[in-house]
Amino acid sequence: MEKNKQLSIIIIGFCISISLLFVGFFIYKGLKSFSDKDRVVTVKGLAEKEIKATQAFINIKVSFSGDIPSEIIAKTNNQVDAITKYLKEKGYKDSDIKTEQVSIFDGKEYYRYDYDLKAKIKIDRYRATRLITILTNKVEQAKDMSNNIDLDLINKNLSSEINCEYKFPELNSIKPALIAESTKNARLAGEQFANDSKSKLGKIKTASQGQITIAGQYYEEEATSSAPKEAYLQKARVVSTIVFFLED
Repeated sequence: MEKNKQLSIIIIGFCISISLLFVGFFIYKGLKSFSDKDRVVTVKGLAEKEIKATQAFINIKVSFSGDIPSEIIAKTNNQVDAITKYLKEKGYKDSDIKTEQVSIFDGKEYYRYDYDLKAKIKIDRYRATRLITILTNKVEQAKDMSNNIDLDLINKNLSSEINCEYKFPELNSIKPALIAESTKNARLAGEQFANDSKSKLGKIKTASQGQITIAGQYYEEEATSSAPKEAYLQKARVVSTIVFFLED
């Protein structure tokens, strides 16, 4: 009977020891897990892509001012007709040339005050404007085409305001690939940091995917030395900021 009692005490003690061992183990794992949550690394991933314009627009603005609307409208229309004739002679097709209707701006005030002369200066009340637009897929040659047209019009006494505009691919069409690449580059940076600290890179804690920024001479949203120098080229950039857990 005494032996059975001692055996029972031994078994109970063993069970208690095992239970305490398990409790200690789970407490250790919990503390370690809690401690690991404080071990993080924040890294940034950069992705860049050069994008090329798909179309170019050469805009020719014809404008005259005066006090009699009918006169300046006639001048504007006559010059537009002369420029359109010249463009067709140069080989541009009707489908390449778009002309807008004349618009009239009424300044209403006939005078402006010149502070240097300390006197009122007569100004034209009305301004008539029409826009001619040439559409071309030759985006690399568009600027030279614009300059040549400008020189020809000056020589023909048809001087007008000329500038080039470019149409680029929709940014939303390239954003997914840029974000994927920036995330990949961020993970590579995180793995390098983890290796240097003799740790392992864990799961993502938080991630922030930045907006697309554009660098180049056309948009000029961001001036950098690496920005393309040609107006028909732009550089799209995305920077992702990711926080990773570190594990032993």
